[in-house]
Amino acid sequence: QVQLVESGGGLVQSGGSLRVSCVASGSIFSIAVMGWYRQTPGKQREFVATIIPGGRTNYADSVKDRFTISRDNAKNTVYLQMNSLKPEDTAVYYCNLRIDKLNVNYWGKGTLVTVSS
Repeated sequence: QVQLVESGGGLVQSGGSLRVSCVASGSIFSIAVMGWYRQTPGKQREFVATIIPGGRTNYADSVKDRFTISRDNAKNTVYLQMNSLKPEDTAVYYCNLRIDKLNVNYWGKGTLVTVSS
C-alpha cells in the first residue's frame, strides 16, 4: 500500500507563485509515473502534468510554460512549481502515482490552491 501526502497549497494572488509537494511512502516511487491533477466543484478531475522515471515531462496546454513538475527520487517526492497563477488555476490539486505494468494507481487526498484576482 502506498500513501501519498500533498502539501504546500494555500491562497495566492493572481500572478503569484506557489509550490506544492507530494511525498510517497514505500519503495516503488522511483519506477512510477508521477502526476498532478486538479479538480474544481462540479467538474471532472483534469490532467495537469506528469513526469516519468526517466524525467520526461508532459503538461496540459493550460499550464504549459507556467508550471514545472519535478521529482526527487531520493526523497520520494514530486513537486509542482506554479508560476504566473491565474484565478482559473484555483482547484484541489491531487498527486497520482501510477505503474501500469503492475496495475498500480494511487491518489493523494489533495491540497487546495486558491488564486485570488
